[in-house]
Amino acid sequence: MTPTSAARPTDDIPRKARLWRQVMPLALLSPAVLVTLAIVFFPMIQTAWMSLHEYVLFRPKKFDWVGLKHYLAVFQDEVFWISLRHTVIWIAITVPAQALLGLATALLLNQQFPWRPLARALIIIPWALPSVVIALMWAWIYDSNYGILNDLLLRIGILETSVPWLANPDTALYAIILTLTWQGFPFFAVMILAGLQSIPRSYYEAASLDGASPLRQFWHITLPGISGVLFTAILLRTIWVANSMDVIFVMTGGGPGYATYTLPLYAFLEARTNLDFGYGSALAMTFTLLLLGVVVLYLRRAGKAVQ
Repeated sequence: MTPTSAARPTDDIPRKARLWRQVMPLALLSPAVLVTLAIVFFPMIQTAWMSLHEYVLFRPKKFDWVGLKHYLAVFQDEVFWISLRHTVIWIAITVPAQALLGLATALLLNQQFPWRPLARALIIIPWALPSVVIALMWAWIYDSNYGILNDLLLRIGILETSVPWLANPDTALYAIILTLTWQGFPFFAVMILAGLQSIPRSYYEAASLDGASPLRQFWHITLPGISGVLFTAILLRTIWVANSMDVIFVMTGGGPGYATYTLPLYAFLEARTNLDFGYGSALAMTFTLLLLGVVVLYLRRAGKAVQ
């Protein structure tokens, strides 16, 4: 046997090992990819296809191609523009409010005080509760007859008569925004607290020796240290808040009138109440494209800010 022929079997071992290392991650990820394709991308493709057809559920055999007719009708729909305006208000107030409240909570939980582990555990309760439970609880709080909010404001003299918070078109949307802010701020608190834990204490000690005030330490050490976590948390919460409709549906059902309509809720009600899955799918796809544009714009601006 020649030296060349003897070396060939051993040469195949590193090659097989490299191939296995390349294939193994794909093999491990394939179940998750298949599940994602089955429960996310396939329904999205089905929704996009359905939006191009006339499909009303009480006429299930009629599935006529209408092309972009539904999309043209969307932009001529007054309720669509009302829902879009409410969606913008919904996101623009809820996400910053959750972020600021979560940041303040994380800064407090990062300090040394008695029972800190218990406080860190309790702060997650609003996030852990089901949305239906939270919606029902806050609906009782806002109730004009026996709600604790009206009772408290009447006792301290801020109100003279009870306010129907969820029945008043001027206050209903903002009342639900307060509810969702309370539900979602623990997510920011936990994420930011994890970012704060990763900042070395030596940075603050060196800044203190240089005479930096707590405000300057926060601006030059804390914020840069949690910027990556904050950008990610804001992106995730923007997507979740934009798609959130369960709290609104349970608390007001979109009313009074169209006062609490958002685009996801409008698309859901159009398909659920009117059984018009073609137009409801067009509303859902329009909202998806608008949200995708916001996400892409945010990622570009966030990437430039990080650089």
